[in-house]
Amino acid sequence: MKIAVIGAKGLPPKQGGIEHHCAELYTRMVKQGHCVDLFARSSYTDCSWFKEDDYQGVRVISLPGWHLRGLDAFVSSALGAIASCGQQYDIIHFHALGPALFTWLSRKATSAKVVVSCQGLDWQRAKWGNLSSQLILTGEKAAVHFAHGIIVVSKDLKSYFLQTYDRQTFYIPNAPAGYGESDQNFTYGKSLNLTPGRYILFLGRLVPEKRPDLVIEAFSTLNPTGWKLVLAGGVSDTKSFSSKLLTKVANHRDIVFAGELRGSRLWEIVRGSGLFVLPSELEGLPLAMLEAMQEGIPVLASDILPHQELINSQRGMLFTSGDLDSCIRSLNWAIRHPTELAKMAKNAQDYVQSNYSWDYITSETLKLYTAVLSLVICYLSFN
Repeated sequence: MKIAVIGAKGLPPKQGGIEHHCAELYTRMVKQGHCVDLFARSSYTDCSWFKEDDYQGVRVISLPGWHLRGLDAFVSSALGAIASCGQQYDIIHFHALGPALFTWLSRKATSAKVVVSCQGLDWQRAKWGNLSSQLILTGEKAAVHFAHGIIVVSKDLKSYFLQTYDRQTFYIPNAPAGYGESDQNFTYGKSLNLTPGRYILFLGRLVPEKRPDLVIEAFSTLNPTGWKLVLAGGVSDTKSFSSKLLTKVANHRDIVFAGELRGSRLWEIVRGSGLFVLPSELEGLPLAMLEAMQEGIPVLASDILPHQELINSQRGMLFTSGDLDSCIRSLNWAIRHPTELAKMAKNAQDYVQSNYSWDYITSETLKLYTAVLSLVICYLSFN
């Protein structure tokens, strides 16, 4: 098959779940003999316009882009849809609902089958203004109308599309990326004055819907002796929010802002943490949490439905979403019950290794491609 990919910022992945998803998925497809072109943003790849690069067999084509909030994604997606029109692709796969705004073009101007992946209801994210949110919501409706197949990464999203649009979707979850080797001497962690197993980790973009402010408030109130809180992640399109957040914690000696971590430093900090906390109010299926679970790190998360798909009382802890007191109580219990927490972490690790595999995801995605190409779609076979 000849496949075009639109909506990812680029490869190799630097930050963002979609980019890591594409890196895992399409390199596997290439190894199976398929041809994959990924239309990227030059602002992300730092390449000249229309330059082509190879990433483990995936052809990465850098399209014009600008470092402008919101605009870059829409422009590169539109250009990707236009560029894909003359290439005789079998599949044009849009990732995320914003880029799906241009599915109409692929559907009308090509013979390719159109697939859309929904990682979350992006129009609900606080970083977008009213206009951007409306455009993303329009992209969602375009996906429903023009896509031959829609992939969702959680059962909650599957229910949403069925209830809202009476549209069947294909549930294919995410999977965690495999970590490489990290420094067993914990050198980078020590440079941050951290002690292995004695810090709580928030890993994710510093955006309102992920609620880093809630875990900061809970930690500051609890003030557990001998423990630190580490915030690791980029600022995305919410510099005002993140600036206020960092100003708030600047003088707190037990709260560490590590910034955006990659590679061995990221793996070292995750593996050294005593507790992984994700207080999000909006998620699709969080890769960072899956990776922490895979590494055997205990998890505390808000009780939103996507988190409930991963965490139960045997595999971790959930607190009431947005509830400070509930978060404080859960943090306190976790710190005081390390033995019980370790058992939960082992159960969670076994669960992820048994149920979330990139080879399985690749197989299911290719199965969907084959189905839409043959116009024989049996919904039950994918769910």
